[in-house]
Amino acid sequence: MSEPSYAYITRIASVLPNAPIDNEHMEDVLGRVGPDRSRARRVVLRSNGIRSRHYVLDPATGEPRQSNAQLTAAAVRALASADFDPATIDCLACGTSLPDQLMPNHAVMVHGELGIPACEVVATAGICLAGTSALKYAWMAVISGQAEHAVSTGSEVASMMMRGRNFAPERDARVAELEARPEIAFEKDFLRWMLSDGAGAMLVERSPRAGGLNLRIDWMELSSAAHELPVCMYAGGDKDEAGNFHGWLAYDPATRDRDSVMAVKQDVRLLNDNIIEHTLRRPFPRVIERRCLRAADIDWFLPHMSSEFFRDGIAQGLRDVGFEIPQSRWYTNLSECGNTGAASIYIMLDGLLKSGRVEPGHRILCAVPESGRFSSGYFHLTVV
Repeated sequence: MSEPSYAYITRIASVLPNAPIDNEHMEDVLGRVGPDRSRARRVVLRSNGIRSRHYVLDPATGEPRQSNAQLTAAAVRALASADFDPATIDCLACGTSLPDQLMPNHAVMVHGELGIPACEVVATAGICLAGTSALKYAWMAVISGQAEHAVSTGSEVASMMMRGRNFAPERDARVAELEARPEIAFEKDFLRWMLSDGAGAMLVERSPRAGGLNLRIDWMELSSAAHELPVCMYAGGDKDEAGNFHGWLAYDPATRDRDSVMAVKQDVRLLNDNIIEHTLRRPFPRVIERRCLRAADIDWFLPHMSSEFFRDGIAQGLRDVGFEIPQSRWYTNLSECGNTGAASIYIMLDGLLKSGRVEPGHRILCAVPESGRFSSGYFHLTVV
């Protein structure tokens, strides 16, 4: 194959499982930790601006109707059309924060669900940036001439980790301690009201397809600040009193249950102190210089935000680096779709294209921060 000069996102699909869940009913679906409602819930929801979200959980039983692999496969199937058959995929790259299992990787499980012929399959790990990393792999596969029909995905089924029953062993082991504070520790309870489920898929090809809008991938830039900062958001591990991080294999089974080691946790103070600085103010100026960017040239800015709480900080960060973009040119569907992590940028781009507000020639800048250990991704698209 000859190497193309560009690759194009020719189709985008997103899947949000089940009916939307509003703020008043989310704890009924996830389940309580103990007999009382969470005292953190209303505080977190007041700040994050999310009005509804979707869960793979059956509202009546609390059991999942789909696995992560099944939800992801549904998004890939949604790419199918009269002129595209998923059976022709020759590269499948899948990113997620929480796969259904530790081994084998998430992407081969998706491939198994799809049942399509043999193809290159790769999984990208991480948190919010995992879906963007998968897109970059698909993009590189196409522009290097290694693939003609590459599909990338981002997906999350955070609700399965957020179920109240997952924290019962910790609560039972700390009855006396929890009498004064009946909910689980805030770094765990906080995320129960922040995360939601969804999946997205993108078809990346060597040429645009006729009959609709395509997104030319002009460039992608990813970077990590892990050399400067400790772990901030994590699952399958914990920090000791000195702040040292230990993975789940360092704990015996009883301790893993007692301390909810497998639960998703967030160091909220570390997050608030560093997320704008280390995913925007420091890395983005290098991108601006390398890519000769001008804010006036950007028609749409798509920032992945875990919460509306960070909107003002992002706006100020852009001003600080001399790249102010009026919020009339921002697009996000966080309030309706929730924080879907690795799937978020897929769901946002799909929503923007379906809004009818995008025209050929428009330039789109996507920004995807990740608080795991403070990584960032920026990529630029041109509508054709």
